[in-house]
Amino acid sequence: MTTTGDRVRIAAVSDLHCTRTSRGAFQPMFQQIVGEADVLLLCGDLTDHGLPEEAQVLAHELAGVKIPMLGVFGNHDYHSGHVAEVEHILEATGLKILDGDDCEVHGVGFAGVKGFGGGFGRHTLEAWGEDAIKKFVYEAVEEALKLEKALARLHSSRRVAVLHYAPVQATVEGEPPAIFPFLGSSRLEEPINRYGVSAVFHGHAHHGSPEGKTMAGIPVYNVALSLMRQEMGDRPPFRILELPAEPSGNGAAHTACSTAAGIHSGETVTAG
Repeated sequence: MTTTGDRVRIAAVSDLHCTRTSRGAFQPMFQQIVGEADVLLLCGDLTDHGLPEEAQVLAHELAGVKIPMLGVFGNHDYHSGHVAEVEHILEATGLKILDGDDCEVHGVGFAGVKGFGGGFGRHTLEAWGEDAIKKFVYEAVEEALKLEKALARLHSSRRVAVLHYAPVQATVEGEPPAIFPFLGSSRLEEPINRYGVSAVFHGHAHHGSPEGKTMAGIPVYNVALSLMRQEMGDRPPFRILELPAEPSGNGAAHTACSTAAGIHSGETVTAG
């Protein structure tokens, strides 16, 4: 699979919640993505309880995907405390997990973090009062700073933010308002606007809204699998977005990534 002329096709989906019994459940979707896209984004909650056995099942499902794959973890992937092992299993399939990291594929730059909660706009939680509240807010600030640093390292004029938590309220609307503060944070929106991101993908809000915009007019897409199934009807349950690209010749997609610690690496991924 190579880029179509001067366009790169980005497929995105989130909240697979893969379990021990999910073998075969996602292969048809991934096979269709390979036929329609140049890059696959997985926006968190890849596993249901963050168990290595669940990651092994998902690794089997991803085995036939021969296009570049980038993803972030969600809150479910952290649940059992095996995040390092889950990451190792999934990265063996070629899936690059972003945690304050950035990658460039076909001339499009991708920056990814999990994100965190805290609420939106004037209802954003502030670091005031008990230490537990301050720690909660600190986590949201740290995730926003990681995203900002990853975006700053990208040289491409076309940047895509990959998140699990929402950066705007518009894409969580449809969920009970009482849980909005646990579905995302406006702190993630600030670096997205500052660096003129082309598009944002996230999940987490299973019953939210599929599209929204930041205050700067940047499109935000909620690609939670259950929401995509509801919105797409008979169509495959993933979002496809096309962006201008710098084509990579000879059937290869050059993927250059750097880590949050600033250690750079590059690889040429031969697309199937």
